[in-house]
Parts: sequence; structure tokens; C-alpha cells
Amino acid sequence: MAEVTSPVMEVGKRIPCAAGLLGEGSSPGPVAALTVEPLSPQPKPGPGCGSSSAVAGRGVRVLKRNMKRNASRSCLGKKSSLGVREKEWLKGDVRRGCIYIHGKEMMSSNAATSTSSQGALLSSLSCSSASSSGPDLQLVLCSTETTTIELCTQDKDDLYLQLHGDLIRRMNPDERPLQILHDYLIGLGFQDPVRIQEEGAMADLSCMIRYFHGKPNSIEQLDRILLSGVFSVRKGKTQLHKWSERQVILCGTCLIVSSVKECQMGKMHVLPLTGGKVEEVKRRQYCLMFSSAGQQGQTYYVIFDSYPEYLRWLRQASKVVSQRIGTVDLSCYSLEELPEYLFFSQDITHLNLRHNFMQADAGLCNLNSLQTFILDGNCLQGLPSELGNVQQLTHLGLSFNDFAVIPVVCKILTAMDKLSMAGNHLQTLELETLGRMTHIKHLDLRLNSIKTIVMDSLEAINHVTYLDLRDNLLTELDLSVIASIEHLHCERNNLTTLTLSGFSLRTLYAGSNQLTTLSIYPLPGQLIHLDLSRNRLESVPDWVCDAKKLELLDVSHNLIAELPMRLLCSLSLQKLLAGHNHLQSLPSHLEHTPLEIFDVQHNRLSELPELLFLKALNLRCLNVSANNLESLPPSSDTEDSLSVLQELYLTGNNLTDKCVPVLTGHPRLRVLHMAYNQLQSFPASKLSKLELLEELNLSGNKLKAVPTTITSCKRLHTLIVHSNNIAVFPEILHLPEIKLVDLSCNELTEILMPETLPATLQELDLAGNTNLVLDHKTLEIFSHITTLKIDPKPTVQTSDSAGSPAFWSHGYSEMAGHRNKLCLSVLALDSFGDNLEALYGVFDGDKNLEIPRLLQCTVGDVLVEELQQSNVDSVYMTHTFLVSHRKLGMVGQKLGSSAVLCHIHRDSSDHSSYFNLTVANVGNCQVVLCRDGQPLPLSKVFSLEQCVEELERVKQQKAIITEDNKVNGVTCCTRLLGCTYLFPWVLPRPHVHTISLTAQDEFLILGNKMLWEYLSYAEAIEAVRNVPDPLAAAKKLCTLAQSYGCRDNVGAVVVYLSVGEDNCTCEVHGVPIPSPGIFAPVNMIVKDSAHCSVTPSSSSGIASEFNSEMSASEVSSEVGSTASDEQPAASLEGGVLARSERRCSLHPSSSTSVFQRQLSSATFSSNHSDNGLDSDDDQPVEGVISNGSKLEVEVDIHCFQFKVPGGSTISQARDEGLFVSMSEDDNSGTYLKVQRQNAMNNGSLSTINKEGNDLKKSSSASNLQAKKFSNGSVVPLEKSHNIIEVATEAPKKKCGYFAAPAQPDPEDQLIVPPDLEEEVKEQMKQHHDPVSEAESERDNRFTHLEVYDTAL
Repeated sequence: MAEVTSPVMEVGKRIPCAAGLLGEGSSPGPVAALTVEPLSPQPKPGPGCGSSSAVAGRGVRVLKRNMKRNASRSCLGKKSSLGVREKEWLKGDVRRGCIYIHGKEMMSSNAATSTSSQGALLSSLSCSSASSSGPDLQLVLCSTETTTIELCTQDKDDLYLQLHGDLIRRMNPDERPLQILHDYLIGLGFQDPVRIQEEGAMADLSCMIRYFHGKPNSIEQLDRILLSGVFSVRKGKTQLHKWSERQVILCGTCLIVSSVKECQMGKMHVLPLTGGKVEEVKRRQYCLMFSSAGQQGQTYYVIFDSYPEYLRWLRQASKVVSQRIGTVDLSCYSLEELPEYLFFSQDITHLNLRHNFMQADAGLCNLNSLQTFILDGNCLQGLPSELGNVQQLTHLGLSFNDFAVIPVVCKILTAMDKLSMAGNHLQTLELETLGRMTHIKHLDLRLNSIKTIVMDSLEAINHVTYLDLRDNLLTELDLSVIASIEHLHCERNNLTTLTLSGFSLRTLYAGSNQLTTLSIYPLPGQLIHLDLSRNRLESVPDWVCDAKKLELLDVSHNLIAELPMRLLCSLSLQKLLAGHNHLQSLPSHLEHTPLEIFDVQHNRLSELPELLFLKALNLRCLNVSANNLESLPPSSDTEDSLSVLQELYLTGNNLTDKCVPVLTGHPRLRVLHMAYNQLQSFPASKLSKLELLEELNLSGNKLKAVPTTITSCKRLHTLIVHSNNIAVFPEILHLPEIKLVDLSCNELTEILMPETLPATLQELDLAGNTNLVLDHKTLEIFSHITTLKIDPKPTVQTSDSAGSPAFWSHGYSEMAGHRNKLCLSVLALDSFGDNLEALYGVFDGDKNLEIPRLLQCTVGDVLVEELQQSNVDSVYMTHTFLVSHRKLGMVGQKLGSSAVLCHIHRDSSDHSSYFNLTVANVGNCQVVLCRDGQPLPLSKVFSLEQCVEELERVKQQKAIITEDNKVNGVTCCTRLLGCTYLFPWVLPRPHVHTISLTAQDEFLILGNKMLWEYLSYAEAIEAVRNVPDPLAAAKKLCTLAQSYGCRDNVGAVVVYLSVGEDNCTCEVHGVPIPSPGIFAPVNMIVKDSAHCSVTPSSSSGIASEFNSEMSASEVSSEVGSTASDEQPAASLEGGVLARSERRCSLHPSSSTSVFQRQLSSATFSSNHSDNGLDSDDDQPVEGVISNGSKLEVEVDIHCFQFKVPGGSTISQARDEGLFVSMSEDDNSGTYLKVQRQNAMNNGSLSTINKEGNDLKKSSSASNLQAKKFSNGSVVPLEKSHNIIEVATEAPKKKCGYFAAPAQPDPEDQLIVPPDLEEEVKEQMKQHHDPVSEAESERDNRFTHLEVYDTAL
């Protein structure tokens, strides 16, 4: 057998998605590559250059540092390995940066320098010893002006560039590697030059863009190797040959067998498989026979180790042998002209030159035997007339070029019957010109800009059978002269009228237009498929009822009010889709109809025809969800039913228990959805008759139990009964095929476990059962289930006080549908970061689950890092997506995911504002805000069908959009996280939108593509608006989507918002304050100290400082610092004073008030503390936790305001303090001064008289003197206070709060509920020395009012 070697082109091959980066440097790339003009200022040499020599030319200095890589083809784990000198050098100029060069060692000479042709001096510093092998990775510092030739010496190999781990190319000497790297980062979405410099230094960026010094060994072979391994091999068909272990490689179109075991050294036997055979050998297990074509063909037998390996080789080799010998694929090469060796081959019949730089005169007409010629994605504006010599050409592909008209040469290519010109610049289609090309039958004109169809003559066109006009700008379309047309696509135009010839018409796709009139003459007797969905038709055209061969009719999403009786009685119609219309009734008189699929969901039907099931004997699937049905028609007149109904969807109606007996007339029923009806029970005797049932959904009803006869449904694999009142766990764990059980949001209290669980059980959802407690034994049994969902342990709610509700709560649901795996992940954090923030996200990987799970684990951490660098919403959200895109590494090269993130936070510049919501998304995951009952979309759908701007961008960059509207046939999304090999067509840059939340905002809904494909915004809002539980709301959305026809993964996150005034706990005089935002200071009256003594509430954080009836030791052990929301009386004689003002987290103190809200912590100790134990009781008081003598007290200090009776208070804010005037009638004539100590409005109290400091000398004033610590805690300056430890210098938070001191152990904290404060205080007072009467009288001579907030 002769060795076969395929010709290898020396021209570098470029990846199709990065033509501007991997294409030849001098070639005019078809992709709009980002180019940056050279910076005129010369970069200054920085401190790490290491050379004092005079620098010529631009003065570029290159610093090299050798590093070690983890694996030859893997990404680096570290961010970077820059030293101090390198970092200092980079800071000198943003045009400086570093690149990582993989491969052989670069020549480094400390004694010599080489000068480039431009006179640039290179200075090299190497950190490794010179060796023959050299390091695997080098870090090179350079500038954007540094060229390739400056990085390489003339004695060494060239520099190669690789994108996304795919194909590589050799770089031209004058190309600038660092500039290419920066251009790539700009293309991703980075804008800040400093951030671009930082990202360029990330080592893991090599998963997207990588440089090699010298062409990597076997890189070309690795690109062509499909499969390889060591297996038992025998040559020849006779038994004389022996089996031996050999290295076997399937490379390109050949099978390569080595002559030495596990080695590619020595002789390599090459077996060409093109045109040969690959057959199974039944006599041996996992054995395949490979044979080459021809009379001298040879045969090899290979035995594989396992069945999966055997299948992989069989499938891949079968594709190879089916290829034609005359096929040459040169797509995605940087070709400007055809290679010469192609002209010596006379048997090439199929040539693919997609995505190159071909010119019109590049020798395209020298291949006379061509039959298929693909030139998609080049820069062609015309074709040479010599191409007409290729008379055997049958298919010419010119899509996504720059043609404005159909080339004239197409007229003389008489054998050509298929012309593809999608994605060009045609604006007019002249039917007269098309009529002259009598040989063209198939014409593809998708994605052009055609506005008019010019018809100069009425001469019939009898040769065009297929015409595709999708995604153009047509408003009217008259193709009545094309009598031969059989298949017409005109979706997604703006058509209002459509006129066609019906002589040969077989399929018509006219969806997503504005059609009100459709005329076809003569009657289309051959019409089989008719799609008129998403138009404005008010009735079904009359001629449709007379189409004798019509099998499928789609008129969904129109304005149709009635279906003709003749339509339902058609003898050929098998599938009728009439959902989302205005149907109020269906024809009552029916004859026998062959209907198999009938969909009338989302109409206004109150009943179904009485004879529906009796006449539609072939009906297999019926969907009448989202109607007003109260009853169902009988299935038969006798006990023996002839019904073949298999799928019945009744979700969202008004059906009651009376409808259940009718279901027994459909014994072949496999899928039954009756969610969100009025079912009180499901009779056990009726369920037992549905023995073939496989999927049952009874969610959202009022069921109290699942019938025990469900055990008779032996084929049941899915049971969904969430959001009911079920208290008893159903007997479904005995079913042999059960896979999914959803019992969430019920009233379960216990589970009766069988001895063993069924092996098929994959998912069990028990979340939302608040009374359900699972013991360790049950959890151990459930641990073997793939997915077990139960309620987590309750956590502290995000609220400003113990009694107020959380500002937000969430619930989410994920359903796999009919697919075997769930490629969807949800991120839901009600408490995110240190402040009052939340983060929610949905990640949809379409067909992969790796990317969504990676994003779920990493996005939150990335966002925290980005928040530390910037507080600008659009900046930190954009960088979060871009960095997450980079961190996907090698997994993200071929796989991708849609994503949406919602970040709830306060405005960093205005802490007194309401919460803001920042939304960012890529792909088709969306988020909708319910504001005052109306949907408010906050995201943008990045798909070819729904975003015109993205479609134009992708077209300009010459991406190939296939007929199913996917970029390169991979995805319909133009922005994703991952799929780096589709750059620059698919980008990770998100759409970012920020909105301020108001009191009218009720909830958020986050969902993936499938959710919004089957539910409109308005329907989703209406569906969950009255559902009290967010988990039940999310479940409802997913259940509705499945009942409406969703078969794919569907996920939803519902976030209930409570940021309105209903949740405000701000009070003045004990009365809630209704005004939002910032409050004006409120002055309270303080009675004269000579007449009354008023004490603040003991529950406040500062009451212990001024209460004269409490001892000093009580201050140190006061447990009222946890604060309560009790409203004290307005005035008590000698008792407790009403609180003057309190602020909640919705309305924190503004900077213009006396004090800004500050959360303080101080640690006090008392020698008399006894762990909260009463003297007569050995048991601790409930809710009190102490570690002995030390009690942790958290104090909330802010907003002191005073007023003396008889006059108005005047507040004056000054830089040195805030003065609060006292009454003029006050004999002492005092006023208070709150001294500010820092920018956060921390102040200490002092009293002054109007003339000076007379009041300071008084005893009553001296009692008010208090010491204010830097962490916000305030204690009186009393010598009797036994203060052992005070928390000082606590770190500040960004929002102006202070963090509590570090807690060594949770058990060391003293936690007292508000309702036990008085009891604990009384018990502890018995262990303290009584306060002297004189001291108590002195403390009560002056009283004040307080403004404070309560916070745990």
C-alpha cells in the first residue's frame, strides 16, 4: 500500500470569525477588523527596561521573562506573572503591554543587540539559562509600535498567531502583535485604555488569542486528526495475519496505522478511505473493517475497547467514506487567488472557497469541470465573463458578498439551476431579467434590501420553482406571473397584500408580516403547507377550505373570530394551528375529519363541539389551554371508546371535578395537563383507568391528595402537582418508571418512605412545604437522587428591623421538558455583598450544561471584584460579562450561553435614594419589571430575527447566515458568553440598563428564551401578579409554558419587590411618615426640666446613656440595643418619652440632617453579669446568649433634635457643627450643639448658651457630656461606668455605615428579642448596686428627645 500525502498549502489558514486578526496582514479583510492608528508620541522607556544604551528609531524596549506553562495546549491558571519592575514600566504609558509567546526559546543575547530595519534597538533580559530546549512560555514586554520582526531574529522561526485554540497563521514582519491584542480586546467590548492594558497582561487570555514563536510541532496534524488510539489491528481478510497492538489514527480522509506500538515513528501505513467502505464485523465484538476503494484496495480490521469508542469510530469513518473524491474545501483560508496545484487536477467537481479574499479576476474560470462553486463571504462585487466557460456549473454560491445586481454572467451559465445571493445589497428584483435566465430554478435572495418587485411585462415565468425572499423590506408582493413557483418564503417582511399564482404552489411561508389580504389564483390544488401565522388576518381566506391537498394550516397569532365549518371538515387537513386568536366558539356540526393535531389555545372558547371526539377519530393531540372551558365533550356514545387521543392540554380553564369522568373515555392518553383549573379532587376510580398515562400535571388546583390508584399507572414517569393543598405524600415511589416528582408549594408534613427508591427517579422537588421536616435517615435515602430540592434553613431577612418585611424575596423554577438534561442555571442571592444588595441571574446554554454551571459559580465573584474598581453601572456590569467570558477558558471556545443579570443596589452617590436596578444581558434571556401592573421590558434580545441592528452588523462582517437563521449554522444569537470561535460575529458585550425602583414596582421576572417564546410579557405579569409566593409564581410560569407547547428547557426567576412606602418604618410622634426620599428635620418639644422628667425608650440604642433610673452597670449590660418597633406613648408623666423620629433603610438620613444614619457597635462588660441567669433560676432566659462577663451591644446612633416649649426651633447646619436653638422662654437660654467629628456626621453632644459657654458649667448640662468613639458608639462620661472594653476604629462601609467588630464565636454574642427586654432588664437589675438618689435627681434635671433608627 502506497503512502498518501495530501498537498499542504503554505498559505496560513485563518479562522472564519476573525478575518481581521488572522487574515494576511496586507490583505483587505472582509471582516470589519478594528484598526488603531499608530500613536505619534514616542513611548518613554520605563524602569524595567534594563539598558542604558542610546535608543534609535522609536526607542522600543522589549523585556522578556521566561515562565512555565501547565500544559502545551491548555490555558494558564494565573492572572499574570509580572514583577514589580514590569508593572512600573507598564504604568509609564498605556501603549505599553505584554504578550505571552508560546513555543521555542527566543534568541536572547545580553552582549549583542540587533537593530531592525526601522532602527529600533532591542534590549533583552532573560531570567533562564540558555538551553537547547528552551522554556515553554515567555512573557515579553513591548509597546503597540513593536513589530513582529523586532520580536524575532533572522536566525529563528517566525511568529504565529492563533485564535480560540483553532487554526493559526504566520504573521507578517511589519505586523504589531500588541496592537493586534489590543484590537481584539476592543472588539470584545473593552474601552478604557488602562483596563485594556490590564486585560492584555492576563495569562488566561491565551485561550482566546495566543502567540507562538515558531510553528508548533504537529499543530497542523492535530487540526486534521479526528480520532486516535492504540487498538488490536489485523491486516488483510485472511486468517493468516496475526492481531497486534498498533497506534491507529483517523486523520483527514485517511486511516493511518503505525508499524510500532504506541509510537508514530517508523513506517506509517496510510489507507485512503474516500470512496471506500467501513463495515461492522459481526463475528467479533466491537470490530470494524476498513477498506479502500479500487481493485487494489486493502483492508484493515480494528477491535476497539468499548462500545462507545466503537460507535465514535464508526460514525466518523462513515462520514469520511461518503465524501466525494472531487470535493476540495479551501474555506476560511486567507486566499487572494487559487493555488496553482488546483489547475493540474481535472477531476475537481466541487470547490468551496467560502470566507477568503478572492477577487473577480483571480483565475476563477480555469476549472472547467466544476459543478458546485461556493464563493460565499468574500469581497466580490462582480464576476468575470470568462466564468461563462464553466458550462457544467450547476450551483453558484455568491451569498454575503457586495453584489448590487444579479451578475450578467449568470445568463450564459445555461447548466446552472441554483443561484444563492443571500446577504448582498440588492434593492430591486426585476422579473424581466429573471425571465431571461430560463435555466435558474432555485433562487435565494434572503437578507437583502429588496423594496420593490419590478414587472415590466406580463410574460409568464415558467422555470423558477423555489424563491426565498425572507428578511427583506417588501410591503407588497405580486408574483402572479411566476406560474411555475412551488415553494415561496417571504417571512419577516412588511407585507400587507400578497398575490400569487396557484398553478404549481405546494408550500407557502408568509408568517411575521402585516397581511390583511391574500389572493391566490387559480385555486392551489397542490398546496400542502400554508403558514400565515403572526399577521393581521380577520378571517381564513375562502379558497383555503377548497385546497384539496392541504395538510398543515397555521393561522395562529391573528385576529380570526371564526373558523369555517368546511375547514374542519376538510378531508386532507391533518394539523390545524389556530391559537392566539379571537375565537369564541367552534362549528357545532362536524363531519368526519382527519385532524390529528388541533391547537386552539389562547382564545375565548367557553365550550367545545359536542361531537368533536366522536367525529375526529384520528385526533392525537388537542391543546385548548388558556380558554374559558367549564366542561368537556364526551368521547363516545357507548362504553367502548374509539378515541386515539394521546396528548390533552387543558391548563388555564375553569374545569371542575365534573370533567374528570369524561377523561376515562380516552384510554390511550399519555400526557394530561389540567393545571390551574378548579379541581377539588381527582376520583381514584377514574385515574385507575388511565393506565397508559406517562405525564400528569395537576398543579395550581385545590387538591388535598393524589389518588392512591396512581400506582396503577405503571408507565408514569412525570408527576407535577405543585401549588395545591396536598398534605399526604402520594404513593408514587413504587412506580417502576417514575423520573420526576414535583410536590413543591403544598402542605406536606411527613413522607412515608419505601424500603428502596426506584432506580429511575432523577428529580424530587419538595420545596415550599413549610411544615415538612426531613430526618437524617430520609435525607440519606434521598441523597442518591440526582436532583433533590428542599427548603433551606431559614436565614435572617434583609430588613431594617426585626418586625418589618424584607425588601425583596425570590423564587425560581427550572424544568428540563422532554430533553434528557437541564442546560439551564439560576443565580439568586437576596443578600449580595456587604450592603443591602441583591443579585439574580439566568444562564441558558441551549444544548450544553457546562457553560451555565460555570457562570453560575463565577459571575458573582467577578461582579464583586468589578464593584471594587468602578461604581458606574454600565462599566462594572460590562466588565463583569467580559471577564466572565474570559474566565470560561477552553470550555468557552466552542460552547456558549445566553445570560441575564439583575443587580439591586443603592446609588453610590446618594445613599438616601431609593434602590436602583441594573440589568445586563446577552443572547435571548430577558427580564421584565411589573410597574403598576404593566410590563416594562428592561433587556434587549440579541438575535438575528428580533434585532435589526445586530443583523446588519453581522452582515457587514460577512458572517454566513444559514437558512435556519443561524450564524454559521450554530446559533441565532449575536451576543453570547463563550463561543469565542465565532468572534467577531458573536460578541460578549452586554446591553446594560439602569432604572430606579419606585413604590409602583411589584416584581421582576427573569426567563430564558423558551419562557418568552410561549408567554407574552403581559400574560406573564397577569399570571403571577396575585400569587403570594414567589416560588409558586415561578413554578406557574414554567408550567404554563409547558402546557402551551414548550418541549425544551424552561426557567424563570420571580423577585417580589417591597421597596414602596408600605414597608417604610420611619416615624414621627409614633406616626409613620408617608413622604419618600429625604425628610426635612422635625423639631420636637422638650418639657422644662424643672417641671418634668422624661426618659427615652429603653429599647433604643442610646436610652441607657440618659436614663437616670438605671445604674451605670445597667448601661454596660443593657440588652435593649437590639431595638424594637414599639410605639411609646406621646407623653407620659415622669415616664417614657415618645420617639421623635426614626429612619428605615428605605429612607436613611440625608446629609442635610443632623446626623447621618450610623450603625455602631461597642463591647461592654459588667462584673455583675451572670450569663443572663436569674438569681433564683438555673436556666438561662430564653433568647439570651452570653459568654460570661462580656456582652456584645450594637448601638444605632443618629438624628438628635431638640426643641424647647414655647418657641420654634431653628436648625443651622455649619461646618463646625449643627446648632439647635432652645426656647426663648427658657431661663437658662441654652441651645445644643452637635459637634461633627468626621465627614460621616459622627458627633458628640454638648450644650452651650447663647452668649458663650455658661451652660457648660451647669450640672444639667454636664450630664449631657458624652464620649463619642470613632466607630459611632456613644457612652456618658461617668466615672461609675465600669467600661472594660470599647470597640474602636471599626472599618467603614461605602454606604456610610460601620462594620461591627469581629465576632470570635457566634456563641459569644448576647441576643435578646425585643419582647424579652423588659424581663431581662428586671432580672439583671437585682444584681447591680442601686443608683444614688442624688445621681438620679441630677440626671433628670435635663431631658431631651431623640431621633434614631432600630437595627439588629
